[in-house]
Amino acid sequence: MREFTARFATAEEIENWDKHVTANPNGGNMLQSAAYASVKNGSGWKVRFLVLEGPGFASYNLVLEKKFPLLGRLWYLIKGPDLADPGQLKPALEACAALVREHKLNVFTIKIEPDIVDTADARATLSGAGLVKAPNIQSNDSTALLDISGTGEEVLKAISSRARNAVRRAEREGCEVVRKEQGPETYRALYDLMADTVKAKGSMPLRSYDYYAQFWDEFCNRGQGNFFFAYEDGKPSVGAFVINYGAKATYKDGGSTQNRKQYGDSHLVQWTAITRMQELGCTEYDFCGTPPAARIKDKSHNLYGMGMFKTSFTKTVTDFVGCHDYVLAPLRHRLWVKGGERVFRRIDTARTGQQFY
Repeated sequence: MREFTARFATAEEIENWDKHVTANPNGGNMLQSAAYASVKNGSGWKVRFLVLEGPGFASYNLVLEKKFPLLGRLWYLIKGPDLADPGQLKPALEACAALVREHKLNVFTIKIEPDIVDTADARATLSGAGLVKAPNIQSNDSTALLDISGTGEEVLKAISSRARNAVRRAEREGCEVVRKEQGPETYRALYDLMADTVKAKGSMPLRSYDYYAQFWDEFCNRGQGNFFFAYEDGKPSVGAFVINYGAKATYKDGGSTQNRKQYGDSHLVQWTAITRMQELGCTEYDFCGTPPAARIKDKSHNLYGMGMFKTSFTKTVTDFVGCHDYVLAPLRHRLWVKGGERVFRRIDTARTGQQFY
Protein backbone atom coordinates (compact mmCIF):
# COMPACT_ATOMS: atom_id res chain seq x y z
CA MET A 1 0.00 0.00 0.00
CA ARG A 2 1.27 3.44 -0.91
CA GLU A 3 2.58 5.45 1.99
CA PHE A 4 0.45 8.18 3.54
CA THR A 5 1.64 11.70 4.21
CA ALA A 6 0.37 14.06 6.90
CA ARG A 7 0.45 17.84 7.00
CA PHE A 8 -1.35 20.76 8.56
CA ALA A 9 -4.06 22.40 6.47
CA THR A 10 -3.44 25.59 4.53
CA ALA A 11 -5.30 28.82 5.31
CA GLU A 12 -7.49 28.23 2.25
CA GLU A 13 -8.34 24.71 3.38
CA ILE A 14 -9.25 25.93 6.86
CA GLU A 15 -11.42 28.67 5.35
CA ASN A 16 -13.34 25.97 3.44
CA TRP A 17 -12.99 23.28 6.10
CA ASP A 18 -16.51 21.85 6.02
CA LYS A 19 -16.42 21.42 2.25
CA HIS A 20 -13.27 19.31 2.62
CA VAL A 21 -14.43 17.26 5.63
CA THR A 22 -17.76 16.29 4.06
CA ALA A 23 -15.79 15.04 1.01
CA ASN A 24 -13.87 12.56 3.20
CA PRO A 25 -14.20 8.85 2.31
CA ASN A 26 -17.02 8.36 4.85
CA GLY A 27 -18.48 11.84 4.68
CA GLY A 28 -16.84 13.24 7.79
CA ASN A 29 -18.50 13.80 11.14
CA MET A 30 -20.05 16.85 12.75
CA LEU A 31 -17.44 16.59 15.52
CA GLN A 32 -14.78 17.30 12.87
CA SER A 33 -16.60 20.44 11.69
CA ALA A 34 -15.57 24.08 11.67
CA ALA A 35 -18.36 24.78 14.17
CA TYR A 36 -17.01 22.23 16.63
CA ALA A 37 -13.48 23.52 16.13
CA SER A 38 -14.70 26.96 17.23
CA VAL A 39 -16.38 25.46 20.29
CA LYS A 40 -13.27 23.58 21.43
CA ASN A 41 -10.58 26.10 20.53
CA GLY A 42 -9.61 28.02 23.65
CA SER A 43 -11.52 25.68 25.98
CA GLY A 44 -8.30 24.16 27.23
CA TRP A 45 -7.68 22.40 23.94
CA LYS A 46 -5.69 23.63 20.98
CA VAL A 47 -7.32 22.78 17.65
CA ARG A 48 -5.17 21.63 14.75
CA PHE A 49 -6.42 21.01 11.23
CA LEU A 50 -4.85 17.82 9.90
CA VAL A 51 -4.72 16.60 6.30
CA LEU A 52 -3.89 12.96 5.56
CA GLU A 53 -3.09 12.25 1.93
CA GLY A 54 -3.34 8.65 0.81
CA PRO A 55 -3.91 6.57 -2.31
CA GLY A 56 -6.13 8.78 -4.45
CA PHE A 57 -7.80 10.81 -1.69
CA ALA A 58 -7.26 13.29 1.09
CA SER A 59 -8.83 13.07 4.53
CA TYR A 60 -9.43 16.19 6.63
CA ASN A 61 -9.58 15.67 10.41
CA LEU A 62 -9.66 17.80 13.52
CA VAL A 63 -7.01 17.19 16.14
CA LEU A 64 -7.61 18.34 19.70
CA GLU A 65 -4.28 18.90 21.45
CA LYS A 66 -3.59 19.36 25.14
CA LYS A 67 -0.26 19.72 26.93
CA PHE A 68 0.47 18.12 30.31
CA PRO A 69 3.39 18.66 32.69
CA LEU A 70 6.07 15.94 32.43
CA LEU A 71 4.08 13.93 29.88
CA GLY A 72 4.03 16.26 26.89
CA ARG A 73 1.17 16.60 24.42
CA LEU A 74 -1.84 14.37 23.80
CA TRP A 75 -3.47 14.33 20.36
CA TYR A 76 -7.13 13.37 20.12
CA LEU A 77 -8.43 12.73 16.60
CA ILE A 78 -12.06 13.11 17.54
CA LYS A 79 -14.21 10.77 15.42
CA GLY A 80 -11.23 10.23 13.15
CA PRO A 81 -9.28 9.52 11.16
CA ASP A 82 -11.78 9.16 8.31
CA LEU A 83 -10.21 6.65 5.92
CA ALA A 84 -11.40 4.50 3.04
CA ASP A 85 -10.39 1.23 4.70
CA PRO A 86 -9.38 0.11 8.24
CA GLY A 87 -6.19 -1.31 6.75
CA GLN A 88 -5.06 2.26 6.06
CA LEU A 89 -4.86 3.12 9.76
CA LYS A 90 -1.28 1.97 10.24
CA PRO A 91 0.31 3.99 7.40
CA ALA A 92 -1.88 7.00 8.24
CA LEU A 93 -0.80 6.97 11.88
CA GLU A 94 2.83 6.47 10.91
CA ALA A 95 2.46 9.63 8.82
CA CYS A 96 1.00 11.46 11.85
CA ALA A 97 3.95 10.32 13.98
CA ALA A 98 6.36 11.62 11.33
CA LEU A 99 4.56 14.99 11.32
CA VAL A 100 4.80 15.18 15.10
CA ARG A 101 8.53 14.49 14.99
CA GLU A 102 9.07 16.97 12.17
CA HIS A 103 7.47 19.78 14.20
CA LYS A 104 9.05 18.62 17.51
CA LEU A 105 5.63 18.60 19.21
CA ASN A 106 6.53 16.04 21.90
CA VAL A 107 3.27 14.08 21.53
CA PHE A 108 3.24 11.00 23.74
CA THR A 109 -0.02 9.46 22.46
CA ILE A 110 -2.36 9.88 19.50
CA LYS A 111 -5.89 8.96 20.56
CA ILE A 112 -8.14 7.97 17.66
CA GLU A 113 -11.87 7.28 17.39
CA PRO A 114 -12.71 6.20 13.82
CA ASP A 115 -16.24 5.33 12.76
CA ILE A 116 -15.25 1.75 11.95
CA VAL A 117 -17.89 -0.86 12.77
CA ASP A 118 -16.75 -3.14 15.59
CA THR A 119 -16.06 -6.64 14.25
CA ALA A 120 -13.47 -9.31 15.04
CA ASP A 121 -11.67 -8.45 11.80
CA ALA A 122 -11.66 -4.73 12.64
CA ARG A 123 -10.26 -5.39 16.12
CA ALA A 124 -7.51 -7.56 14.62
CA THR A 125 -6.66 -4.81 12.12
CA LEU A 126 -6.42 -2.19 14.87
CA SER A 127 -4.26 -4.44 17.01
CA GLY A 128 -2.02 -5.11 14.02
CA ALA A 129 -1.62 -1.36 13.56
CA GLY A 130 -0.17 -1.13 17.08
CA LEU A 131 -3.27 0.40 18.63
CA VAL A 132 -4.24 -0.13 22.27
CA LYS A 133 -7.90 -0.05 23.36
CA ALA A 134 -8.78 2.93 25.54
CA PRO A 135 -12.05 3.88 27.28
CA ASN A 136 -14.65 5.29 24.93
CA ILE A 137 -15.43 8.99 25.09
CA GLN A 138 -18.28 9.94 22.75
CA SER A 139 -21.86 8.91 23.42
CA ASN A 140 -22.42 7.58 19.90
CA ASP A 141 -19.71 4.92 19.87
CA SER A 142 -22.82 2.74 20.01
CA THR A 143 -25.79 4.27 18.25
CA ALA A 144 -28.95 3.77 16.22
CA LEU A 145 -28.59 4.74 12.56
CA LEU A 146 -31.57 5.19 10.24
CA ASP A 147 -31.31 5.19 6.45
CA ILE A 148 -33.38 8.18 5.29
CA SER A 149 -32.34 8.08 1.65
CA GLY A 150 -35.78 6.87 0.47
CA THR A 151 -39.01 8.83 0.18
CA GLY A 152 -40.80 9.93 3.31
CA GLU A 153 -43.36 7.16 2.90
CA GLU A 154 -40.63 4.55 2.41
CA VAL A 155 -38.81 5.66 5.56
CA LEU A 156 -42.05 5.76 7.57
CA LYS A 157 -42.84 2.18 6.50
CA ALA A 158 -39.30 1.08 7.47
CA ILE A 159 -39.58 2.16 11.12
CA SER A 160 -41.27 -0.07 13.68
CA SER A 161 -45.05 -0.24 13.84
CA ARG A 162 -44.86 1.14 17.40
CA ALA A 163 -43.03 4.28 16.27
CA ARG A 164 -45.20 4.65 13.16
CA ASN A 165 -48.41 4.35 15.20
CA ALA A 166 -47.10 6.86 17.75
CA VAL A 167 -46.37 9.39 14.99
CA ARG A 168 -49.78 8.95 13.38
CA ARG A 169 -51.68 9.08 16.65
CA ALA A 170 -49.87 12.25 17.73
CA GLU A 171 -50.78 13.86 14.39
CA ARG A 172 -54.41 12.68 14.69
CA GLU A 173 -54.75 14.08 18.17
CA GLY A 174 -53.50 17.51 17.13
CA CYS A 175 -49.96 17.46 18.45
CA GLU A 176 -47.95 20.07 16.57
CA VAL A 177 -44.19 20.32 16.20
CA VAL A 178 -42.72 23.80 15.75
CA ARG A 179 -39.31 24.69 14.32
CA LYS A 180 -37.70 27.50 16.30
CA GLU A 181 -35.00 29.98 15.36
CA GLN A 182 -31.71 30.21 17.22
CA GLY A 183 -31.47 32.59 20.14
CA PRO A 184 -31.47 32.77 23.96
CA GLU A 185 -35.19 32.00 24.35
CA THR A 186 -34.90 28.82 22.26
CA TYR A 187 -31.64 27.82 23.95
CA ARG A 188 -33.06 28.26 27.44
CA ALA A 189 -36.20 26.30 26.56
CA LEU A 190 -34.20 23.29 25.32
CA TYR A 191 -31.64 23.46 28.10
CA ASP A 192 -34.41 23.42 30.73
CA LEU A 193 -36.00 20.36 29.07
CA MET A 194 -32.62 18.64 29.03
CA ALA A 195 -32.15 19.44 32.72
CA ASP A 196 -35.61 17.98 33.48
CA THR A 197 -34.65 14.76 31.72
CA VAL A 198 -31.30 14.46 33.49
CA LYS A 199 -32.97 15.05 36.85
CA ALA A 200 -35.61 12.40 36.18
CA LYS A 201 -33.39 9.78 34.55
CA GLY A 202 -30.19 10.32 36.50
CA SER A 203 -28.12 10.22 33.31
CA MET A 204 -24.84 11.99 32.55
CA PRO A 205 -24.74 15.53 34.02
CA LEU A 206 -25.14 18.44 31.64
CA ARG A 207 -22.41 20.79 30.62
CA SER A 208 -23.06 24.45 31.45
CA TYR A 209 -25.75 26.48 29.70
CA ASP A 210 -23.01 28.73 28.25
CA TYR A 211 -21.33 25.73 26.63
CA TYR A 212 -24.53 24.60 24.93
CA ALA A 213 -25.42 28.14 23.88
CA GLN A 214 -22.06 28.52 22.16
CA PHE A 215 -22.32 25.04 20.62
CA TRP A 216 -25.80 25.70 19.21
CA ASP A 217 -24.79 29.16 18.03
CA GLU A 218 -21.78 27.88 16.08
CA PHE A 219 -23.79 25.27 14.17
CA CYS A 220 -26.79 27.53 13.60
CA ASN A 221 -24.60 30.35 12.30
CA ARG A 222 -23.40 27.97 9.58
CA GLY A 223 -26.89 26.75 8.67
CA GLN A 224 -26.25 23.37 10.31
CA GLY A 225 -28.43 23.60 13.43
CA ASN A 226 -32.16 22.93 13.76
CA PHE A 227 -34.53 23.16 16.76
CA PHE A 228 -37.83 21.30 17.05
CA PHE A 229 -40.37 21.62 19.87
CA ALA A 230 -43.71 20.11 20.87
CA TYR A 231 -45.89 22.00 23.36
CA GLU A 232 -48.35 21.01 26.06
CA ASP A 233 -50.56 23.54 27.82
CA GLY A 234 -48.72 26.29 25.98
CA LYS A 235 -45.27 25.30 27.28
CA PRO A 236 -42.40 23.37 25.63
CA SER A 237 -42.78 19.70 26.51
CA VAL A 238 -40.34 17.99 24.09
CA GLY A 239 -37.35 19.57 22.37
CA ALA A 240 -34.59 18.45 20.04
CA PHE A 241 -31.51 19.96 18.41
CA VAL A 242 -30.52 18.19 15.19
CA ILE A 243 -27.43 18.88 13.08
CA ASN A 244 -27.27 18.57 9.31
CA TYR A 245 -23.66 18.06 8.28
CA GLY A 246 -23.08 16.89 4.74
CA ALA A 247 -25.20 13.80 4.12
CA LYS A 248 -25.41 12.99 7.84
CA ALA A 249 -27.99 14.21 10.32
CA THR A 250 -27.34 13.87 14.05
CA TYR A 251 -29.86 14.11 16.87
CA LYS A 252 -27.40 15.84 19.16
CA ASP A 253 -29.44 17.16 22.12
CA GLY A 254 -32.92 16.61 23.45
CA GLY A 255 -35.11 16.66 26.51
CA SER A 256 -38.68 16.53 27.73
CA THR A 257 -40.94 17.15 30.69
CA GLN A 258 -42.11 14.12 32.63
CA ASN A 259 -45.66 12.71 32.90
CA ARG A 260 -46.89 14.32 29.69
CA LYS A 261 -50.50 13.82 28.55
CA GLN A 262 -49.80 13.82 24.79
CA TYR A 263 -49.13 10.39 23.33
CA GLY A 264 -46.41 10.12 20.70
CA ASP A 265 -45.15 13.70 20.97
CA SER A 266 -41.47 12.67 21.23
CA HIS A 267 -41.86 10.35 18.23
CA LEU A 268 -43.49 13.14 16.22
CA VAL A 269 -40.64 15.53 17.10
CA GLN A 270 -38.16 13.00 15.72
CA TRP A 271 -40.24 12.30 12.65
CA THR A 272 -40.53 16.03 11.91
CA ALA A 273 -36.76 16.35 12.29
CA ILE A 274 -36.19 13.38 9.98
CA THR A 275 -38.38 14.85 7.22
CA ARG A 276 -36.59 18.19 7.55
CA MET A 277 -33.20 16.48 7.30
CA GLN A 278 -34.36 14.77 4.12
CA GLU A 279 -35.26 18.18 2.69
CA LEU A 280 -31.73 19.34 3.50
CA GLY A 281 -30.20 16.45 1.54
CA CYS A 282 -29.26 14.11 4.40
CA THR A 283 -29.40 10.37 3.74
CA GLU A 284 -28.54 9.03 7.23
CA TYR A 285 -29.95 9.94 10.64
CA ASP A 286 -27.83 9.24 13.72
CA PHE A 287 -29.87 9.05 16.95
CA CYS A 288 -26.56 9.59 18.77
CA GLY A 289 -26.18 7.19 21.61
CA THR A 290 -27.60 3.85 22.81
CA PRO A 291 -26.31 1.01 24.95
CA PRO A 292 -24.07 -1.41 23.03
CA ALA A 293 -25.98 -3.94 20.92
CA ALA A 294 -25.31 -6.70 23.49
CA ARG A 295 -26.90 -4.60 26.27
CA ILE A 296 -29.74 -2.89 24.43
CA LYS A 297 -32.33 -4.70 26.61
CA ASP A 298 -30.34 -4.41 29.83
CA LYS A 299 -32.49 -2.29 32.15
CA SER A 300 -29.50 -1.56 34.39
CA HIS A 301 -27.73 0.37 31.63
CA ASN A 302 -27.97 4.15 32.11
CA LEU A 303 -29.02 4.60 28.47
CA TYR A 304 -31.68 1.85 28.52
CA GLY A 305 -34.69 4.18 28.21
CA MET A 306 -33.14 6.23 25.42
CA GLY A 307 -32.05 3.06 23.69
CA MET A 308 -35.60 1.68 23.69
CA PHE A 309 -36.96 4.93 22.25
CA LYS A 310 -34.31 5.25 19.55
CA THR A 311 -34.48 1.62 18.46
CA SER A 312 -38.21 2.02 17.91
CA PHE A 313 -37.12 3.88 14.76
CA THR A 314 -34.37 1.46 13.73
CA LYS A 315 -33.78 -1.94 15.31
CA THR A 316 -30.13 -2.06 14.36
CA VAL A 317 -27.62 -0.85 16.94
CA THR A 318 -24.26 -0.05 15.38
CA ASP A 319 -21.23 -0.53 17.62
CA PHE A 320 -18.10 1.30 16.48
CA VAL A 321 -14.59 0.34 17.60
CA GLY A 322 -14.41 3.40 19.88
CA CYS A 323 -11.22 4.92 21.26
CA HIS A 324 -7.75 3.50 20.77
CA ASP A 325 -4.31 4.87 21.61
CA TYR A 326 -1.40 4.98 19.20
CA VAL A 327 1.51 5.11 21.61
CA LEU A 328 4.53 7.26 20.70
CA ALA A 329 6.21 7.30 24.12
CA PRO A 330 5.51 4.02 26.01
CA LEU A 331 6.72 5.12 29.45
CA ARG A 332 4.74 8.37 29.40
CA HIS A 333 1.68 6.58 28.04
CA ARG A 334 1.93 4.08 30.89
CA LEU A 335 1.99 6.96 33.38
CA TRP A 336 -1.06 8.42 31.66
CA VAL A 337 -3.00 5.15 31.83
CA LYS A 338 -1.93 4.26 35.37
CA GLY A 339 -3.31 7.44 36.88
CA GLY A 340 -2.12 10.51 35.00
CA GLU A 341 -5.30 10.85 32.96
CA ARG A 342 -7.49 10.48 36.04
CA VAL A 343 -5.53 13.11 37.96
CA PHE A 344 -5.44 15.63 35.12
CA ARG A 345 -9.15 15.15 34.41
CA ARG A 346 -9.99 15.79 38.06
CA ILE A 347 -7.82 18.93 38.17
CA ASP A 348 -9.19 20.24 34.89
CA THR A 349 -12.83 19.65 35.88
CA ALA A 350 -12.30 21.32 39.27
CA ARG A 351 -10.68 24.32 37.56
CA THR A 352 -13.13 24.80 34.71
CA GLY A 353 -16.33 23.16 35.93
CA GLN A 354 -16.57 21.49 32.50
CA GLN A 355 -16.17 17.96 31.22
CA PHE A 356 -12.60 17.15 30.26
CA TYR A 357 -13.05 15.96 26.66
